[in-house]
Amino acid sequence: MPASTVRPGLPARAAPDRMEAPVAATLPASPSLSDTGPPQAQPAGRPPARRQTLPWGDALFSFLAHGAAWLTLAMLVGIIGSLVVGAAPAIREYGLSFLWRSEWDPVQDHYGGLAMIYGTLATSFIALAIAVPVSFGIALFLTELSPSWLKRPLGIAIELLAAVPSIVYGMWGLMVFGPILATYVQQPLQKLLSGVPALASLVSGPPVGIGVLSAGIILAIMIIPFIAAVMRDVFEVTPPMLKESAYGLGATTWEVVSRIVLPFTKTGVVGGIMLGLGRALGETMAVTFVIGNESNLDHLSLFQAANSITSVLANEFAEAGEGLHQASLIYLGLVLFFITFVVLACSKVLLARLKRAEGTRT
Repeated sequence: MPASTVRPGLPARAAPDRMEAPVAATLPASPSLSDTGPPQAQPAGRPPARRQTLPWGDALFSFLAHGAAWLTLAMLVGIIGSLVVGAAPAIREYGLSFLWRSEWDPVQDHYGGLAMIYGTLATSFIALAIAVPVSFGIALFLTELSPSWLKRPLGIAIELLAAVPSIVYGMWGLMVFGPILATYVQQPLQKLLSGVPALASLVSGPPVGIGVLSAGIILAIMIIPFIAAVMRDVFEVTPPMLKESAYGLGATTWEVVSRIVLPFTKTGVVGGIMLGLGRALGETMAVTFVIGNESNLDHLSLFQAANSITSVLANEFAEAGEGLHQASLIYLGLVLFFITFVVLACSKVLLARLKRAEGTRT
């Protein structure tokens, strides 16, 4: 049977081995997967060592950061401790009754802090009641309503008010604003409310333009730049897409601000208000010029002389001798520190409640 014939039903026999060699020699080698891509760099030896120019840099940075944090806490504890030690004679003498005693008589060596606490809180809250709406209006105008050519000059002009020294505000309040307030506000109110028992006492007093209301208005003028600047900055970080979407749905400017901007920036707004309140609580020279510096609480008039914690410290601390007088002044400083702490704690609680209320239906 010839070699080329194949019997039906049987597989074809493979070619002889002597024919495979020349066929394999004439065919090109099939490319592998590694040959199709770019040539790969082959590792040569060990990987390079990590470059460390300052091997002790991370440890030094960590030490400085921790040191700054602990130094701040140590300073806070040191301030509280020094105030407590300095006020110890007054604390032993009066205890907590110092907070509701209204008598302040260095001659008889009798002291109480109610008059100064009332003056501090009254002037600060009057300042907030005036400054917060005005600052909100300024921030709203600058971010939503102001033309582009006016936005920058007006913003700079408002911020420059923060650079005016407080003593200048005090002198202006005493010499310019006080007489205007007495002539055009106090005297007409006294004539209008004369004979009204509940309200006549609030406007009583000689028309000289000093008192709690005058100090509160001066403080409001001083803290407006701080609150307005913070509100403007936080309003500008609101995503434009949210505001444009609300405008596209037909919302008015007030609806956009009240339902989009304020919920988005409430933390910054509260922070700005607390910044202004802290400035009002701690202001000294401007309040000293216009509050009247009278440490008696026999009236609640907004137009009669009063006193605040900072003003009594500025007026009497340099002349107070060692003993109960100096200890009572330091006690007032401790009370002011406690008031500031309470204000900060209340702001934190308010922010926490606002955060919990997010997403709830009103």
